[in-house]
Amino acid sequence: MEQRGYSITTSLSSALFGAIVLFSTFFSSKHGGAQNTVRENLQSFDNRYLHFGFLLSANSSSFFMDFNPDFNYKDSLLAIDNVPQAGFNLALMSSINPSKNVNIRFVPGLSFQDRGLSYTFRQSNDEIKTYLKRTESVWLQFPLLLKFRTNRAGNFAAYALFGGSLDVDMQSQKDVDENVAGKIVIKLEKTNYTLDAGGGLDFFLPYFKLGVEMKTCFGMKNLLIQEENQFTSPISKLRTRAFVFSVSFEG
Repeated sequence: MEQRGYSITTSLSSALFGAIVLFSTFFSSKHGGAQNTVRENLQSFDNRYLHFGFLLSANSSSFFMDFNPDFNYKDSLLAIDNVPQAGFNLALMSSINPSKNVNIRFVPGLSFQDRGLSYTFRQSNDEIKTYLKRTESVWLQFPLLLKFRTNRAGNFAAYALFGGSLDVDMQSQKDVDENVAGKIVIKLEKTNYTLDAGGGLDFFLPYFKLGVEMKTCFGMKNLLIQEENQFTSPISKLRTRAFVFSVSFEG
């Protein structure tokens, strides 16, 4: 079954990450030989062992789906497609800096994510009908990340991020009563853990450091609570994925 929207979101992520790499290369070549003539802002910034800041982010969320090979598709189900939805993140940041090129980041915060699955059924009268099932989450996230940064080129540096996060859904519908809700709900587990990777650019401004980054978060846990209904029976596993574009402010 096709997972619509995946290629679009992946292409957007690749384009943004490619832009970061190209921008990094351009600035490094432009300023590499002119560091002595550029006045550096925040000259003592890298000498401090601990920094604090915050992040504002936009995200696009969807699922990795594994389908049940034993499911009988003759019950009129034609397709299940991913429909990525937009959301946003708010997070605080603390950074321990054992060296100017390696930082340890702890970025606790909230991630408001919305994911959609589009189900296409053929009705008994041959009419095609589509149902969009959305799963909204408010994740309380505890990411721990390693940041590898280049040397400064004037007031600019590029970096890569790797790490993981423990997430708890503060809006979980795990225990919702469908008789009260009046509809079938795709229920997900309350806790999740992810692997995170990305990269970005640091700009040293006169009073603070501005960061721009793109990150991808891959869920490692199967969150699906199987209830053997028409929406969950075809699926054996649901794992989250999110593309996050962030702007950070660090002092």
